[in-house]
Amino acid sequence: MAVSNLDMHALFVLGDLRAKLVKQFQSRFVYITEQNAEGIYIAEIDTESALVVDDKPGLKLKVGDHFSASVLPSREGGKLDIRFRDIKLTVYGIGDYAFVTTADGQGIVFKEGHSVVMVFAAHQQLQEGLTKTLKAVTAKAAKWRKGELVTFKASE
Repeated sequence: MAVSNLDMHALFVLGDLRAKLVKQFQSRFVYITEQNAEGIYIAEIDTESALVVDDKPGLKLKVGDHFSASVLPSREGGKLDIRFRDIKLTVYGIGDYAFVTTADGQGIVFKEGHSVVMVFAAHQQLQEGLTKTLKAVTAKAAKWRKGELVTFKASE
């Protein structure tokens, strides 16, 4: 990938966001959630058993076969392409993500349309109340009413 095809602002904003995602995967237990009108899907990734590859020159992060994030050129100047299971999320810049912190860890919540995806780095493995805990973390950025996303509080 030619970095020169990226707008400099997009390179800094999205490159920094990718770097923060890499930092999330330095935690032993990472939880990825997808929440939409149908409900919530949760996956736990143990980074000791899942291979985490940080390709800094290529601006790509790959975690086993579960998750990948890449900064790519686009007509808008740049985009962060996130893939998880059958989910493909595109973040173009500010307003599409939020940083959240709780006593259990810290996360990044991404919004696309009427669904959100969160990457949450837990301080330790979440044993009890997994769904309740992760929904509460997501609720710091995304508010749901009657199954619909009504507000999203972006960090930047």
